[in-house]
Amino acid sequence: MTTPVTAPPERFNFARHLLELNAGRAQKVALIDDAGTLTYGQLADQVQRFAGALAALGLRREERVLLLMHDSSDWVVAFLGALHAGVVPVAVNTLLTAQDYAYMLANSRAQAALVSGALLPTLQTALDSLQGQGGHEVRHLVVSRASGALPEGAHDFAALLARSQPATAADTHGEEPAFWLYSSGSTGAPKGTVHTQANLYWTAELYGKAVLGLRESDVVFSAAKLFFAYGLGNALSFPLSVGASVVLMAERPTPQACFKRFVEQRPTIFYGAPTGYGGMLASPDLPARSQVALRLCSSAGEALPQDIGERWTRHFGVDIIDGIGSTEMLHIFLSNRPGDVRYGTTGKPVPGYEIELRGEDGRAVADGEIGDLYIRGPSAALMYWNNRGKSRDTFQGGWTKAGDKYTRDADGYCTYAGRNDDMLKVSGIYVSPFEVEATLVQHPAVLEAAVIGKTDADGLTKTKAFVVLKAGAQASEAELQAFVKERLAPYKYPRFIEFLSELPKTATGKIQRFRLRERETGPA
Repeated sequence: MTTPVTAPPERFNFARHLLELNAGRAQKVALIDDAGTLTYGQLADQVQRFAGALAALGLRREERVLLLMHDSSDWVVAFLGALHAGVVPVAVNTLLTAQDYAYMLANSRAQAALVSGALLPTLQTALDSLQGQGGHEVRHLVVSRASGALPEGAHDFAALLARSQPATAADTHGEEPAFWLYSSGSTGAPKGTVHTQANLYWTAELYGKAVLGLRESDVVFSAAKLFFAYGLGNALSFPLSVGASVVLMAERPTPQACFKRFVEQRPTIFYGAPTGYGGMLASPDLPARSQVALRLCSSAGEALPQDIGERWTRHFGVDIIDGIGSTEMLHIFLSNRPGDVRYGTTGKPVPGYEIELRGEDGRAVADGEIGDLYIRGPSAALMYWNNRGKSRDTFQGGWTKAGDKYTRDADGYCTYAGRNDDMLKVSGIYVSPFEVEATLVQHPAVLEAAVIGKTDADGLTKTKAFVVLKAGAQASEAELQAFVKERLAPYKYPRFIEFLSELPKTATGKIQRFRLRERETGPA
């Protein structure tokens, strides 16, 4: 029987909560990044100093600061220091354009920007572009690990910490706005998603501890970056809630970069996405089981194909716990779990969350039928900033509309059936693009596939697949069509196949099917 999780007190500051939890671990390593290590004692000191630095710069409670930094101990210190001060960090994707950052700076009305030195030129371009459009509200620029001279008036992160005095934690309410994450844009323009102090607590308790079973002795490594809701739990709130050690990596999570950490830092827990797992399995440099210390792996971002999960387990002898979460719910709410993995499904609701699968009439669908996924749980975001229409559509009373379609079998296991706007009706019957994609990637020559609807000359919707072949592999359109026909209902096979060198994706690895649709019809 699952033990109920105790709710946090009404007055709650998540950063203070973490520092208090780890007060007895001052000498233990908390963070391992590309520059070195930080103990829990050093982390507590730096978080409190950064909170003091923000106050000294004149940042006030609930004002926003843009957080554009590569994964490092500085990222963690900046995020927790802002929470500690009651200032709201707006954590953004590090792989976007200056135009994107200009939009986010203006949308959030950020009063300061915290940036890695390598990203400073792009941010500076964004700031300059806003000056030409009437200005911006950024009053302070704080640069982490700069390799050259800083712009006039900018602050060096390390120097700012060194001269600042530790501050006491702001007396925040657990339900007040604490941080923002922008939606990843897999279906269009990003939205500023506003989360509370308590939401980090709930995901750590309900998923990090209760489902994944993280423990103090673990060393965790997440390929998903900290700016991603999935990565924020993986590499910050979950491990620091149990006193584990975290491996942080600034560079992109290529197979080789991940393998280097697997072998040298020997993490026991690894978090990735299906695209990453597929790429690693296809790499000739895949380490042997004896070279790694993995005891558990996690996947999210998109549904994990059964074939990838089974091959990973055969090679490393550990399960991949596949789940689905969202920026709006902060982390995973539907998941497989250790000892109960059914590859090809996304498992069952995480204890503490409820789900409903609803039809077009708003009523619950029967087992085996495709329905829209709705979630109810304590980690839901408050709203999308300055977007009342989208907020009302997504946050419906106690329920959050996921935008995904699922089926549930008689045993309660849920299987992904695609995004609402990606589902196809072929001859009046719903076709899940994910089902077709999952079949295509079983072909030995196929690395990745994405399926959309294409309107034929008669105005009817037919399936079209975009396929990326493995290096050196060959396959024809007819061969792949026959392969799918042998495994799925005949009406589901892709009528059209186009071969690409790569699929368009967000920085967090989600396939941007709307970009593929634009190839067919032009931008909406």
